[in-house]
Amino acid sequence: MRTLCASTLIGEFFIIGFAGLVAMKEPDLSMGTVWTVCGIAMFLCVALCGMITRPGGVALGWALQIALVASGFFVPMMFFLGAVFAALWWASVHFGRKVDEARARFAAQADQPDAA
Repeated sequence: MRTLCASTLIGEFFIIGFAGLVAMKEPDLSMGTVWTVCGIAMFLCVALCGMITRPGGVALGWALQIALVASGFFVPMMFFLGAVFAALWWASVHFGRKVDEARARFAAQADQPDAA
């Protein structure tokens, strides 16, 4: 799960950076505010890569997905990109857990001596 989720988070890191560039063009937003919010979100993406297997890591990832979709109120394209990355996050968590379970089963089978 860690690899899939980390890949999604690194993709979001770049998308948030590009969204910050677009948001700078908004006359109602100051450059300092845009880069403070984007910088915190980008830092969270990188920090979550290391925390994903710890308790609450997946929940923090979901909170980041919600924030990414909500950023669409400032950069409308982020509604679409946020939804795409939320779907990728779901797939990373869902299929990552299945891969972890399969690895655990394989390791358990490899540890058992042959009965034949």
